[in-house]
Amino acid sequence: MKHTADAVWNGSLKEGEGKITTKSKVLNDSQYCFNSRFGDGKSTNPDELLAAAHASCFAMALSLFLGEAGFTAKSIDVTATVTMDADELELTGSHLTLKAKIPKIDRSEFLDCANAAKKNCPVSKALSFEITMDAQLI
Repeated sequence: MKHTADAVWNGSLKEGEGKITTKSKVLNDSQYCFNSRFGDGKSTNPDELLAAAHASCFAMALSLFLGEAGFTAKSIDVTATVTMDADELELTGSHLTLKAKIPKIDRSEFLDCANAAKKNCPVSKALSFEITMDAQLI
């Protein structure tokens, strides 16, 4: 399977702006800019998009591992926080915050599934920086 997205950039780094469009058109000429990445701009940015990809991929992977263990989640709520070292222009990590409602699972089984998802979701596998996680069963 292949999935595509197009990005267009116009202008200088700090004053310019870009637009992102995905094949599905869920993002369709969505704006991104320097200020949204390094300041308080109101458009998206690559780091935010990576965080969204990581959170959603992890949630799907956790659902897979729970299913393999005989559980179905009532809810899986994941926040991924991707950190950028602006001085080095380097992404340095992703932290997953997980809150899940899973009937009839004990904490040990929950953590086994969560750690398997953290290690094996395709986005986690693609990332070369540290991935940390806080997991809460609610």
